[in-house]
Amino acid sequence: METLEGNKIKLYVEIDESEFAGDIDRAFEAIAKEVKLPGFRNGKAPRKLLESRIGLAPARAQALRDAIPSYLMRGVREHDIDLVATPSVEVTGGEEDGPVEFEAECEVRPVVTVPGYAGLRIEVDNPSVSDEDLDEAVRAQMKGHGTLVDTGAPVADGDFVTIDLSAMRDGEELPGLNIEEWSYEVGQGWVTDDFDEQLRGSEPGAELTFSSVPKGTEDPADFTVKLAAVKRLELPELTDDWVADNIGEFEAVAEWRESIRDQQQESRLNAIRQGLVGHLTDALVELVEIEPPESMVSAEVQGRLRNMVQQFQAQGIDFSAWLSATGQSPDDLVENMKGQAETAVKADLALRAVAVAEDIEVGGDELDAEYHRMAMQYQQSPDEIRKTYERNDAVDELISTIKKSKALDWLLHNVEMVDADGTVLDRDLILGHDHDHDHDEASGVADGEDDSVNEGDE
Repeated sequence: METLEGNKIKLYVEIDESEFAGDIDRAFEAIAKEVKLPGFRNGKAPRKLLESRIGLAPARAQALRDAIPSYLMRGVREHDIDLVATPSVEVTGGEEDGPVEFEAECEVRPVVTVPGYAGLRIEVDNPSVSDEDLDEAVRAQMKGHGTLVDTGAPVADGDFVTIDLSAMRDGEELPGLNIEEWSYEVGQGWVTDDFDEQLRGSEPGAELTFSSVPKGTEDPADFTVKLAAVKRLELPELTDDWVADNIGEFEAVAEWRESIRDQQQESRLNAIRQGLVGHLTDALVELVEIEPPESMVSAEVQGRLRNMVQQFQAQGIDFSAWLSATGQSPDDLVENMKGQAETAVKADLALRAVAVAEDIEVGGDELDAEYHRMAMQYQQSPDEIRKTYERNDAVDELISTIKKSKALDWLLHNVEMVDADGTVLDRDLILGHDHDHDHDEASGVADGEDDSVNEGDE
């Protein structure tokens, strides 16, 4: 094996003539099934007879085509070569007789370092709920118990107005915008961008006419708004007695407010957790200084395309029709995916580097657990899953995937998390005691490792 520039190595392979003779025998067996000789059934003609009829050269050429890939993979495994693209092979000897020799130029996964990974800092939203946020949340829950009363005052934000709404364009009514006695809360920003501005300051009985562009359209329409009533939502007085009478499981205001605060914080934590792996991946990728190999990016794009097509097929959606409806060509789609693919490849390289730096290993029990997990997913036995991975020479890549997942988990438990003001947040609070992040976004990069479960995959 010789190391070349540009993440490439050259593998030199020599096959003893005695060993290659077995490949020639197998080639003659395959040829026998295709050649019809009088007096012999297909596949039963003796080798000597075939050789006398067609010569040795066709069988030797067939043996070279059939056997070189397996010899190449033996060399790849022997030297632990991490291929990322199909090798370029050149036969340099033995095409006519003697030992077979060939050279294979192999592109390998680059090994990177990510200095500073142990001190990563990522910015996330602060999960704390301020008193102002809590007051607003309490008010929102009390609205269902409020009473609408006439204000006797001009329209202001938060008022509920009763209006007759009419919208016309070129003399025709616009669907959905011709409504009588519609109750609308001012300040919601519906109908048009300036609809609330038109209403503010008006009094009951007013009739407003104006032109504006309805939301979701591009052309203006002529509006007429008749203001019938202006009401304000009055909320009940918040007391312990009211809480006890109206909020079943609570007896006091403080208890109810604390429950709402907990709900609000948990909702924020869930939102933070949904994006946590993405934030971490983005920060980690920034530490990768090399450009991702084009072969890896192309493989990632192809994997994403394959998954997209499969998902569309599962949903009964015609992929070509979808492309046409979205105004994209296949080349446009590939180009749009390229940026995401580059990030995924960098994340793959970075997580592998972290796994090496932290001496992360995968034990046999962890590998067995992964086989069991996939067995449940694919409704097969763990032994079938294991054999399929072994048959497809995919065990090493599966182990790498588990290492990447463990590296990601290590980072999640060591990264510093701050809010927009730079305040350091409680990492354990954000992760939660039973956090179970979906690591696919970062650790499952590089061509969908579970694909090898299927029999036909290579």
